[in-house]
Amino acid sequence: MKHYIETLRRNIEDSIEAHQQLLAAEGMQEVFAQAVKVVVDAYKKGGRLYIAGNGGSAADAQHLAAEFVSKLARPRDPLPAEALTVDTSILTAIGNDYGYDQVFSRQIRGKMTPRDVFLGITTSGQSINILKALETCKAMEVPSIVFCGRDGGPAKPLADLCIVAPGSATSRIQENHIVLYHTLCECVESELFPEENA
Repeated sequence: MKHYIETLRRNIEDSIEAHQQLLAAEGMQEVFAQAVKVVVDAYKKGGRLYIAGNGGSAADAQHLAAEFVSKLARPRDPLPAEALTVDTSILTAIGNDYGYDQVFSRQIRGKMTPRDVFLGITTSGQSINILKALETCKAMEVPSIVFCGRDGGPAKPLADLCIVAPGSATSRIQENHIVLYHTLCECVESELFPEENA
């Protein structure tokens, strides 16, 4: 029992430290503010948000899409958002016919326009299908944002905006990503649906 409690305490302390490192990361807040503006501008132009990741980041993509389409903190009109990770027929068809590397980039080619925004989530910054997605966005002039970890990896220069969660442990990076995407949704929500008398 004592070992379990010690593990929990260590993980909470490590998570707090990871959040503090994110808060102190040079330039991060300015890049984040730019990312909010890109998403807000896309919605104002009638665009949509498309999100993708692998594994836990795939679950995060779906979680974030749900926050935009439903709501985060208060009732409001839905905002169009889609996780490119949920349609098993599309994923298996592309994976079978073209390879797993193409599962997001081919969807981007079929669904997105320059008025939309792509958000990739990759803790390593090295996920090949996210890199291909970012390359496709560049070729199509679709704005792109990526949430990474570690040093951003090869994803960093491919994205228009890259927000790096410091650290090397995947779990800590993912915990920082949750704060980032919840805050992204909150900021977009408050910008597009200002509360009366706020």
